[in-house]
Amino acid sequence: MSFRICIVGCGQMAEHGHGPAWREYADRNSGVTLAACCDIDEARAGSFQQKFGFSRRYTDIGTMLEREKPDAICLVVPAHLMTTMAIPLLEKGYPQLLEKPPGLNREETIRLIQAAERGDAPNQVAFNRRYMPLVLKLQEVLKLRGDSGIHTIRYVMYRTGRTDEDFATTAIHGIDLVSYIAGSAYRHIQFRYQELPDVGTRVANIYVTGELVSGAVIELCFCPVSGGCIERMEVSTWNHTFFLELPVWGSPDIPGRLLHSERNQGVTDISGNLAEGMDKLFAMNGFYEENCRFFDEIRAGRKPKGDIKSGLQAVEIADCIRNRKAEYRLDPYDGGCLT
Repeated sequence: MSFRICIVGCGQMAEHGHGPAWREYADRNSGVTLAACCDIDEARAGSFQQKFGFSRRYTDIGTMLEREKPDAICLVVPAHLMTTMAIPLLEKGYPQLLEKPPGLNREETIRLIQAAERGDAPNQVAFNRRYMPLVLKLQEVLKLRGDSGIHTIRYVMYRTGRTDEDFATTAIHGIDLVSYIAGSAYRHIQFRYQELPDVGTRVANIYVTGELVSGAVIELCFCPVSGGCIERMEVSTWNHTFFLELPVWGSPDIPGRLLHSERNQGVTDISGNLAEGMDKLFAMNGFYEENCRFFDEIRAGRKPKGDIKSGLQAVEIADCIRNRKAEYRLDPYDGGCLT
């Protein structure tokens, strides 16, 4: 049976992350058709079409949907456009993979959730860190251990030259990943901001401390104008510590590494390319696995995991950073935030 994929948005994220993943998925799975790509820039759509082997290109979403009748849509557009572009597609019931973040605040994200419910539209958010092979391996090891749980998580994100006013749309990756690894929501967070006005408007180092509902203590650090592009995480349980180096684009840590230490003895030392069995950066970065899981679930008639609702709290916390809030506390009554 044919499975037709359409993509909206042919920019940098689609070109470097999703495009190669879709091409790989189509090559590995019979019956999959890369039907069409769509972008308001016709030249960009044409270049994307040629590079990844899509059958046709469009500059208008409505025309593409009418003619192509896709089985799945991937929406890879800037954060400020996500809500207005995704809601009509969700209401029409199209299975949809949305780039992060799913909305810029709680209100936008709730609207997306409600639209998906009205259209009964399967959906998944592209938090690619969740699907990095090394992250999946860490989850596997933690699950197999089955001990008393995670005690502490420390996460750092360093970037160079990121003077954009809203770093929260990138920081949301770390916020989501910490909660995802722990399998627990955030209970209470405090924020500190080291403003850097000489660098740019609203540029700041961001420090996050708090605890999860599980009782784990967390520390996160976001430095957008540091000396390197690095993301690392430390996870500690009773007598065990895991050191994770994520293979993000431009990082000296590529292909990534997962080191497991037990009672001061090294237990495992895994490279990011060996974990996936392929040395392609889009695979090490999780783009292949997240798309693969989304498409496989749709083809099987199931709703994917990692839906919009699963990203709601990360959106709330990222929005706290955007608005320079000092505190976040989970609302026990409706699952929302008190700030």
